[in-house]
Parts: sequence; C-alpha cells; structure tokens
Amino acid sequence: MASLFDPIALGDIQAPNRVLMAPLTRGRATQDHVPTDLMIEYYRQRASAGLIISEATGISQQGLGWPYAPGLWNDAQVAAWKPVTDAVHAAGGRIVAQLWHMGRQVHSSVIGEQPVSSSATATAGEAHTYDGKQAFETARPLTLDEIPGLLDDYEIATRNALAAGFDGVQIHAANGYLIDQFLRDNANFRDDRYGGSIENRTRLLREVTERVISVAGAGRTSVRLSPNGDSQGVNDSNPEPLFTHAAKLLSDLGIGFLELREPGPDGTFGKTDVPKLSPAIRKVFGGVLVVNSDYDTAEAAQAVIDSGLADAVAFGRTFLANPDLPERLKIGAPLNVSDAPTWYSRGPKGYVDYPALETADA
Repeated sequence: MASLFDPIALGDIQAPNRVLMAPLTRGRATQDHVPTDLMIEYYRQRASAGLIISEATGISQQGLGWPYAPGLWNDAQVAAWKPVTDAVHAAGGRIVAQLWHMGRQVHSSVIGEQPVSSSATATAGEAHTYDGKQAFETARPLTLDEIPGLLDDYEIATRNALAAGFDGVQIHAANGYLIDQFLRDNANFRDDRYGGSIENRTRLLREVTERVISVAGAGRTSVRLSPNGDSQGVNDSNPEPLFTHAAKLLSDLGIGFLELREPGPDGTFGKTDVPKLSPAIRKVFGGVLVVNSDYDTAEAAQAVIDSGLADAVAFGRTFLANPDLPERLKIGAPLNVSDAPTWYSRGPKGYVDYPALETADA
C-alpha cells in the first residue's frame, strides 16, 4: 500500500513524495503583476514538496483582478518567474504554474474593463481591489468570436510558463472562476454551443485543456476542479453528472493529474453540505487523482490514500506556515499555525519568516 512519502509519477513529472503544495494566492507581486524577489525565497523554502502548484497566475490582464497577484502574459513576468523556478530546481524541487482567468470575480478598477463571464451575472459580495473591497459588477457574456482569443491567451501563458522554467501547468477550472462559470447551470445561461447541456457546458474546459496540451503535452498538464461547490456562489443543480462527465473527458485527454478541492461541512476555510464527489469521479478518472481541503495531518492524508480514493494530497494553509511540511509530517513534528492577517499582505511577515525545523530547534 502506498505511503504519503512514497514517490509518484504525476504524468511526466516524477515527484519524490505525495505531499503536494496547493495553489495559494499571496499577493506579493507588483501592481503590474510581475513576480518579486521575495517570491524566490518563498518558493525555494517549500521545494521539498512532491510538487509545488504555484499561486494562481493570470493568463491576461482581463482575467487577473486580484491585486498584486502575478501574471504570465508578458516578457517581464516571464523573466521575473525564471529565478523562482531556478531556485526551486536548485533546491531539488518541481513546480508547475496554475493558469487563472477569474471571469466575473474581478473589478473594472483592477482590470480596466467590464468583467466577462459565461453570462450576464454578478457575484454576491465584494471584490478585492487596490482601493479596498468594492461590490462585484455585472459581467458581460463572452461572445462566440471572443472564445478563440481566450484559447490563444491560454496557449501564450502555457508557452510563457515553459519559457520561465516551470515543469508544467495546471488549468484553474475551480473555485467559481471563468471555466467554473461556464460549467455550472446557476452561472451559465447561454443558448449557444457553450450552454445548456452538460456536453456544451464542459466544452470550454475541453477546448482549453486541448490547447494547453498542444503546447505542454498531456503529461505536463493538470486541472483543478471544485465539484461540490465553492464559496463564490457558483454551484450546480445536479453536480454529479456534470463533474463525472468533466472528469471522464479529462481522463480521455490523458492529463497528468486531476486535483479536486472538496471542502466538507466542517471545513475551516469554506464549507458546504454538498457531498464530496471524489468517489464518483474516482470511478471514471483513470489517472492520478489528488485531493485537497482540510487534510491537515499525516494521518488524515494517509487515510484517504489508504482508502484508494486518492493518490496524493495537496496541502494549502499547512504548507503556507510550514516550509518543510513533508519532513514535519514524516517525523510527527509540531506544525506552525498560519497567520491569517498576513495572507494577502505585502511584506515578508507571514510569508518567508515561518521557521523550519532546524531554526525552531536552534
């Protein structure tokens, strides 16, 4: 039976353990979405992960509405990411870039235009902006003649990720962002080939994945889904057939791995009463399956691997606060607790100053 600390092939990426670092938005790039030197140390410290999945990284200005989050659409961003990936590789690690289009989860003051989505809808609540939180705005539907350009943006970002030294990419199709807004029937009210039936609503996911694979290869492409809902009000009236269909098409495309973010009813950062769909997805997805959300201990992670439900576990806030998390889990060492007020702040506090084991012992 596989151990959490056994190696695993994540498609074409050979991981030394099954403790993955989940994508974590941290907001330490510049206002122009260029990575900073501080990010080099942050990722280098966490290179012992079986695989680092980078923070969500914008494929275009239109799609990146989070203040101080990084992008991958221009040469300056590529050049600034290169020292990050070099540092991870020098420390023996592997890292993939998570590609992000936020859809309606942005504000015009950040992206410089009206948000876009599958349909003319708005998210409840407030968006993060450079001027504090502001009410979300109603998005305009992407037109059919804009879809090819969107696919081009994913291709360019994938090429840029490889040029920047990433070992592959992950398509962010979860958490209520653009692809998720196309997937779910409470956000997608289209009457064209991207709306209505499950086959139509998964069309954008399939087309984006095919385009990314055409550049990176299937074995260096992965996808993140959040099948049992999210905290942004993007849900579906009948999620099981939707997400088993999505998982089956991704399996047929041969992606390197599929990651599922599945909070439970007692989740500590987002919670839902919608049952987890990983058991049904496991039956139709033939590749490596990674689960995420509230697996904060080695025992919990090992139990889900032992059950056969997952092959690896992605740790989020626990990895944020414990740069040497695999070793801590392996020897049962105490865990640092993340400092929530620093998650999206600008400096080193709560970012690169969490002590590693040798520092804590000293």
